[in-house]
Amino acid sequence: MRITVVTPTYNEAENLPKLVSALFSLPLDLHVLVVDDNSPDGTGRIADDLAAVYPGRVEVLHRPGKLGLRSAYLNGFQKVLDGDAQAIVQMDADFSHDPSVLVGMAHLLESNDIVLGSRYVKGGSVDERWPVWRKGLSAFGNYYARTILGLPLHDVTTGYRMWRRETLRQIPFERIQSSGYVFLVEMVYLAHCLEFKIGETPIYFSDRRWGKSKMSLMIQVEAAFRIWQVWWHYRDLRRAGRAGRL
Repeated sequence: MRITVVTPTYNEAENLPKLVSALFSLPLDLHVLVVDDNSPDGTGRIADDLAAVYPGRVEVLHRPGKLGLRSAYLNGFQKVLDGDAQAIVQMDADFSHDPSVLVGMAHLLESNDIVLGSRYVKGGSVDERWPVWRKGLSAFGNYYARTILGLPLHDVTTGYRMWRRETLRQIPFERIQSSGYVFLVEMVYLAHCLEFKIGETPIYFSDRRWGKSKMSLMIQVEAAFRIWQVWWHYRDLRRAGRAGRL
């Protein structure tokens, strides 16, 4: 199975070469699409160098500036779906997502439409160095989102995901409105509303090894309000799903 990893980057010069090396050491047919937002630290140039070292396995999508997670993934998905990838991965470039988990995710994808790398299933966990308040905030954020949206999943904010090509092609990208990290929740909620089969596999979520985290308390507070917007936006699909089960 040909798998393409889509990884958005902004100032990931330290991480990207290490990530590509780790990915290509796995026993998988992996390819990488780097979506770089004109990183000031030269990540885009490093990505081009990697594309020259790994011709046909690394591609780079250069964007003019920091345009956000939503558009980075949607632009990346559209480019990958024009190719021949059979599975598409969403993955951070900062090593918070362990590349080795992809082997198990690929196996689980054989019986699912989407596989989530979950911190909150048995065997999953978050960085042991996190203070108690941060662990609690992360766990509550997941509980809050999945309860409001009625999602039968454990980790709806995870950014580590693997999609079947045919599943991703059926997602109506034009309907997706959220930016930032709520985009991740909206994507999985939309997939649930469309009745795709979603599996979860445990992961250990580590704080980034190099560089500075882009997550902040304000981002998470804003996300709490935007979950309700997601719930309202897809009310037509909820009604259609209920009608279909009557």
